[in-house]
Amino acid sequence: MFQAARDADYAQIAEEAKSLVDSIFSTTAAITDEDKARLEANLNRLRKRFSSVFAIDFFGSPGRESAETLIEHLEVRLKEAQKKSEPDKSESEKPDLTVLRGRTWVTRKGVYVDRMACAWLIRRFIDSDASFKFVSERGYRPKTGQLRFDMFEGEFTHEGDLCSYEVLVKQFFQADQALIEISKIIHDLDLKDTKFMQSETAGIGGLIKGLSSVHKSDEARLERGSAIFDDLYEYFRRKAY
Repeated sequence: MFQAARDADYAQIAEEAKSLVDSIFSTTAAITDEDKARLEANLNRLRKRFSSVFAIDFFGSPGRESAETLIEHLEVRLKEAQKKSEPDKSESEKPDLTVLRGRTWVTRKGVYVDRMACAWLIRRFIDSDASFKFVSERGYRPKTGQLRFDMFEGEFTHEGDLCSYEVLVKQFFQADQALIEISKIIHDLDLKDTKFMQSETAGIGGLIKGLSSVHKSDEARLERGSAIFDDLYEYFRRKAY
């Protein structure tokens, strides 16, 4: 009964978010200041509504993920539209990776393919000494020096139809084709769709399932998963495109 009640709440939020996306972004043209203000107000209202429902969703209703994804999609589309309305900025203006070093990276317990890949990417390319903390998602608030990934309201998490690993690669490593090829595999395994249909996806999926069934410790999963992604990276790095 609790799940049914929360699913109804999430469905209402999801429907409104989808309606906003469809009505306001039916065109690729830049939005007006009036549209922007109205959309930001609606987005903030939906975020607050979602947080209120999430706080009383004691049994993990299935509708939560869909509502959250649609809200994030709306947020991404707003950012895209704002970018079209602003003067062009140099592509060279990218975040400095040094500000991400020396941090504790926080994510949900029970890491699986997307979180494993993110952790590998962080330790391999951002901070080799990075430490990780695994928490229950509900109500967690980051402490000083912490960054959240692949969790609700995280600094690095799903955006639109991008999984968290894709977001990190897009933001920091767009020039690395091997990382991009890995992101296609992670996308299809995490979102359970067939957007890219890489020939390697099924095999990597089997390895991830196997190590997850054997290793229950999150640190052990990261260690075993990192070995897989190290080898996969070398495979794609040496492959000619």
